[in-house]
Amino acid sequence: MRFAIVLLFVAASLPAAEPPGDWAYRPVGRPAVPKLAAHPVDAFLLEKLHAAKLDFAPPASKATLLRRVTFDLTGLPPTPDELAAFLKDDSATAYETVVDRLLVSPHFGERAATWWLDLVRYAESDGFKADDFRPAAWRYRDYVIASFNADKPYDRFVREQIAGDELFPNDPAALVATGFLRHYPDEYNAVNLEQRRQEILNDVTDTTAAAFLGITLACAKCHDHKTDPVAQDDYYRMQAFFTGLWPTDVPLQSPEQRIEHERKRAAWEAKTAELRRAMAELEAPIRDKGAKKERSRFDEDYAKLIDIPFAERTPWQKQIAAMVERQVFSARKFSPTQMKGDAKTKWEALAKQLAEHAKDKPADPPTAMAMTDVGRDVPAHHLLKRGNWRNKGEEVDPGFITSIDRRVAEPKPTAATPGRRAELANWIASPANPLTARVMVNRVWQHVFGRGLVETASDFGLTGEKPTHPELLDWLANDFTDHGWKLKRVYRLLVTSKAYRQSSTPHAQDPENKLLGRSPRKRLDGESLRDAMLAASGLLNHAGGGPSVFPELPAEMKGAGGWKLSEKADDRNRRSVYVCVKRNLRYPFFALFDAPDRNETCARRFTTTTAPQSLMLVNDGIVLEFAKAFAAKVRTEAGNDRMKQRDRVFLRALSRSPSDAERTATDKFLATHPGTSEDALVDLCHAVLNLNEFLYVD
Repeated sequence: MRFAIVLLFVAASLPAAEPPGDWAYRPVGRPAVPKLAAHPVDAFLLEKLHAAKLDFAPPASKATLLRRVTFDLTGLPPTPDELAAFLKDDSATAYETVVDRLLVSPHFGERAATWWLDLVRYAESDGFKADDFRPAAWRYRDYVIASFNADKPYDRFVREQIAGDELFPNDPAALVATGFLRHYPDEYNAVNLEQRRQEILNDVTDTTAAAFLGITLACAKCHDHKTDPVAQDDYYRMQAFFTGLWPTDVPLQSPEQRIEHERKRAAWEAKTAELRRAMAELEAPIRDKGAKKERSRFDEDYAKLIDIPFAERTPWQKQIAAMVERQVFSARKFSPTQMKGDAKTKWEALAKQLAEHAKDKPADPPTAMAMTDVGRDVPAHHLLKRGNWRNKGEEVDPGFITSIDRRVAEPKPTAATPGRRAELANWIASPANPLTARVMVNRVWQHVFGRGLVETASDFGLTGEKPTHPELLDWLANDFTDHGWKLKRVYRLLVTSKAYRQSSTPHAQDPENKLLGRSPRKRLDGESLRDAMLAASGLLNHAGGGPSVFPELPAEMKGAGGWKLSEKADDRNRRSVYVCVKRNLRYPFFALFDAPDRNETCARRFTTTTAPQSLMLVNDGIVLEFAKAFAAKVRTEAGNDRMKQRDRVFLRALSRSPSDAERTATDKFLATHPGTSEDALVDLCHAVLNLNEFLYVD
């Protein structure tokens, strides 16, 4: 006890230490580039390597480098023709030419979108028990891919997602972008609606802070952050920017298309008004019964809100009433099988007459999941004591994290919204914000090198890892904002460095490779692994965009979770980024290889090695079909010559020719296989798809 008192006395007498973890909240510095290399990335890395008496590993071979950069920038392997062209090109700029080709490929956006969609918890279903589909969610995915491909400035990318409707109301892409705010899991059939509303606000607040600012703001939900300079007041001031959220489905029509659609719709409604009125009268008893039963589930204080005319509701009442209406009105389902006798006969006759006018009814316009505000006036927002939605504290106005910016937020209302989200978006997307640029260049670094300069990519705080190279991080952040927030510039800068082009020969002095004295070896994620198998087999459908696809499930899962197999085999073989993301039924291949469930933001996937992964690659019928298609492709390209077949298998799958030892072993395998020559080739293809060299990128 006496020893503890002495320690406390000594600690109290020491000067106060600078709060650890605050580095990320300080303005971005402008460090000078060390004079150790022509490339700035190499210069910063060599400074630390030389201090540890280390240097870069030798350069990777051209074939290894091409496979590495092609997977990193497009998520696909290089084709045999691309490999041949690169090996043949002896010019000094051969590699840079490849990088530039890959950065303008439409596959660049498809690859970059995969990790961004993890980050923003993108999914095409609600989650929870019902897990209903969100049929228009895919438009946000296509928006992200298009944005990366167009090299949209990142500050614009941020603003569109948080406040596209307020800042760029005439840009359809910006309205689609607000789908970011709609990707929260949603238990839409819950009856405790105030709790549900608060959980949605929490999700949006937490995800915005994690994705764009790289901080664990959620830790300040119940009390001041225990480690970082974020007060509980900061949490609810930030959340107040979102208190007026109003989900909406935006028609994607030009003004001319909208006018024409409304004209045709009005004409159809005029022709069919009497028929529809008569049918509605016959349906009313059935519909009303369902609605009454559903309404009875709610507390009367909630249920009675739908009886108030919309214009007379307060902003809070509008939000809660909309939740009630979705459930009550969805319960007003009707089927002719529920009718009997004369009523059914009359209804069927009317339905037949209505069908005669079907050709005059215009199809519903395509829509996108979007977000706006309930109006210019929004509900008051309160600090919640201990984070409990039942225990409201003082009212709070929207505001920033005070350790970064003590200014008072001054939103400028639009015609239909309070302008709060625009204020937040502009603050986050400002070059003066110390977090935004640092966080994003670190995410790109993580994508390229497998691990960020800050390993905890969404936790730039005391509980996260400190940057291994803080000066390099700040230099990259400044270069990013100074050059128009262009992400392709960051990618190009990283992959053209000597550090990126190293071999993966390990240093005994730095086994964890924190100093980047070698290239990290990376396992393909589930999406890239599936795409690589499709590419090797010649089955990959490169078509981009549009509604998601539903490839085969393992036999024991067929029909599970409403997963309806895509009718066309070619559609089922599209890239993995276009596979439907259902929260309660992750595509098994992706789930086995560590894809997140998208219920919450995911900054970095863990890489596991498990027995089920091997069992799927060896035994799963889908993988076996890939092997058969791979063998058929090889026979088409190499004919019946076994040696040519052998070489083509290695070239298509591993982007190299076999070694002498591999040639000998493979020739023996093909010659002594007990089955037909076709069976032997299939088994060889299957074996190569199971090689570590196929699953990993050096």
